[in-house]
Amino acid sequence: MTDEPLTADRVVRGRILTFDGPAVEDGHRLLQDGAIAVSRGLIAAVGEASAILARTGAGVPVDDHRGRLVLPGLVDTHIHYPQTRVIAAAAAGVLEWLHRYTFVEEQRFFDPGHAERVAEFFLDELLRQGTTTAAVYCTVHPASVEAFFTASERRGTRMIAGKVMMDRNAPEALTDTADAGYHDSRALLTKWHGRGRQLYAITPRFAITSTPAQLEACGALAREFPSARIQTHLCENRDEIALVKQLYPSALSYADVYRRFGLLGERTILGHCIHLDDGDVDILARSRSVAAFCPTSNLFLGSGLFDLGRLRSHDPPVRVALATDVGGGTSYSMLRTADEAGKVLKYRGVQWTALAAFHMMTRGNAEALGLEGMIGSLAPGLEADMVVLDARATPAMAHRFERVDGLENELALLIALGDDRCVRETYVAGARRSGSVSGESGP
Repeated sequence: MTDEPLTADRVVRGRILTFDGPAVEDGHRLLQDGAIAVSRGLIAAVGEASAILARTGAGVPVDDHRGRLVLPGLVDTHIHYPQTRVIAAAAAGVLEWLHRYTFVEEQRFFDPGHAERVAEFFLDELLRQGTTTAAVYCTVHPASVEAFFTASERRGTRMIAGKVMMDRNAPEALTDTADAGYHDSRALLTKWHGRGRQLYAITPRFAITSTPAQLEACGALAREFPSARIQTHLCENRDEIALVKQLYPSALSYADVYRRFGLLGERTILGHCIHLDDGDVDILARSRSVAAFCPTSNLFLGSGLFDLGRLRSHDPPVRVALATDVGGGTSYSMLRTADEAGKVLKYRGVQWTALAAFHMMTRGNAEALGLEGMIGSLAPGLEADMVVLDARATPAMAHRFERVDGLENELALLIALGDDRCVRETYVAGARRSGSVSGESGP
């Protein structure tokens, strides 16, 4: 490391943990007393604290988190901001849950004021949990997208979001048309995609609620805006799959529906992917689409158990990410989500280390969203989104920590017993946020 003076707005000191590549096997780096210098929202340098502090000199604020882990901000690859008030709404399955609760709640987002209030709550809650980037579903109403991106822009968060497109099998107040959905989405895309840290996702809800004409319109948007993300749902529930077969009888499989309309590719995130047939798996693998594993939602709604082993053993393997899926999911916390994921995988006979879980929540999910050159790691030139985690946050955790031996067991403790109480600070582009947008938070 050079000894030249370093210009910085802030230094964050602590036990720095980051991952080196797209797979956990690529390794990780842990600095027991490290520091990150931040300048104009970017990471300027990472290294031993003594070296970084010597280069920045006196007068630069130092946030001292010694003893706590400093990681890249957590990343959620599939979540619905309009569903904050339907969490824990009981139903026999996802289709009943949608019609009985979710569609009722989403109709309220025609009101821009309501959308703004919920967006404010939602983003503050994510930051409180240490999540700094998410792939987010809005509602069919353009005002819901405007409210979300406006709130995200004010916080400086890097978010991906899009207007849900539905032109059938939903209440009239929640349906658009193929033409209106295209033009509304295109206008929002043109305005928000790449504006500051905001990115757009073309968002047909799923094949059941879109006609072929609408999916064709989505494909047209994808061709016009190749850097936009695409997000939808796939093979969550057996009843859903049966209905898709009725609606698209010529398709070879559920995934083939999306493939035919040009909606699969390395920037496509598909929620759930539980009941995939062999054709689905092959299509996802060859298109390099991402399967978003949503364990708390899959368990709460009784949808099924994600089969990571099957997807990874395919040649080529299917790309996989981790997601909360609020509000089918029951927690905003990626730590709680990882804990439930580990239980599902253990039942499936897949051993998932705590290191692998944290890799997926940071670098892995950033790779899945095509953002590895911006977020997900702690390296010079990347955006300074960070979370500080305390494995002694509760009396039970502190008691257990007395016998923790090594990084793997510390990370396992954070996953097994951790939640928002472990999040000591969240940084967005180098600014201390932790759920506050009024200015610098914390001491």
